[in-house]
Parts: sequence; C-alpha cells; structure tokens
Amino acid sequence: MKRQDSSTREPDEELVVEATAPFRGLTRYERQSPVRQVSYYLCGEILEPQHYTEMFYTLRTAAQSDLIYLHLNSSGGDFNTGLQIINNIIASEARVITILEARAYSMAALIFLAGDKLIVHDNCQLMFHIYSGYFSGKGNEQQAEVIAVGKWFEKVMARICIPFLSEAEIGRILKGSDLWMDSDEISHRLMRMQRAQEKEKRAGKTAPKAKKVKADASVSEQP
Repeated sequence: MKRQDSSTREPDEELVVEATAPFRGLTRYERQSPVRQVSYYLCGEILEPQHYTEMFYTLRTAAQSDLIYLHLNSSGGDFNTGLQIINNIIASEARVITILEARAYSMAALIFLAGDKLIVHDNCQLMFHIYSGYFSGKGNEQQAEVIAVGKWFEKVMARICIPFLSEAEIGRILKGSDLWMDSDEISHRLMRMQRAQEKEKRAGKTAPKAKKVKADASVSEQP
C-alpha cells in the first residue's frame, strides 16, 4: 500500500474552508440589449439604506425605455430602507418589474406590490403584518410617537396595498393579525386587479395621477 502524504492530496480530497463575507451591498446585473435591462436580487434581510444607494441611483436616473427587475426572496427588515426603495420605484421613469421568487414577508411584501408589473412563481408566499419597534423618551413623548407612527403606517399600507388588499384586511392587520397567502392566492388577486384595470380602460376612466400598478401574474417577461 502506498503512503499518501497530505501535500500530494488529490484535488477532490482537499479541505475547503468557507468564510462568511460581510454584506457589502447589492450586486448589479446588467444585460446589454437594445432595451437596457438591469436586475437586482433582494435576498435575505433588508438592511440599512446605505447598502442600497447604487440601486437608488439606478432607479432615479433610468430612462423611460429601461427595464429594471427586482427579484425578491426576503423576510423583510428595515422599514425606512423599504420605504426608500418603494419611493424610488414610484419616482423611476423605468418600467420596474418585481418578481416573487420564494417569499416576501413584511416590508418585502410591500416592495413587491410597488412594481409596475408583478410576477409570481409557483410555491411562493407573501405575508403582511403590523410594524414592530421600540420607543424611548418621556411618557408623553412615547405616547405621541406611538399615535403618529400608527397613523403614518396606516396611510402607507393603504397607499401601497390597495387594491391588492381590501380595506377590511388592512384593518385586521393594523389590529395585529398576520395575513399569509400562497402563489395561487397571489395570482388570483393579480388577475382580478388586471381585469378591473382593463374594465376601467374600456369604460374610458381617467387614471389617477399617482403611479398605477400594472398587475400581471405572467412570468413571460422575466430574464
């Protein structure tokens, strides 16, 4: 029997030590084509806003002919970061397509609904719930902050989630209920929204000034 020294170990026998690198912000994927297409993958926890400045800049400077894809697989995270992402989506001249690829909970669910076109894969989940946080300061200051944040959150939910969610569902969420739905339910709601929009177009109704969600359960446009 030959003696095998560790220095002559076969490549498939080498020990591999994996190191976990710290999160340094999103990586941008750009496809060169007549139509400029940029993809971002929002995976894992949504962290502080400084990690997403490159995406904010891309959204703000994009042209009307650009396509920006946001692929979602996140349990949520920083609420202020999520709002900044949503506000940049709304302000963007580009067509922003949000793609649900696994789960989008909490803030990630609101980001999904902010897209101009919504795409959902099979075997995915959305979850909506009320905010969580902590308050400090004098008692009267905490009470004032609780009231202000509660009213603010209620407006945010209404502006982003209606008509995907009903007013009654948002009311239950504000009272502490968690709302879960799978791909079948998500697709059903998106198709219902699309039919309502087509009906409005046929009736000749004028679209509101705010950016309108162009909901679709199709997966044909994804890169």
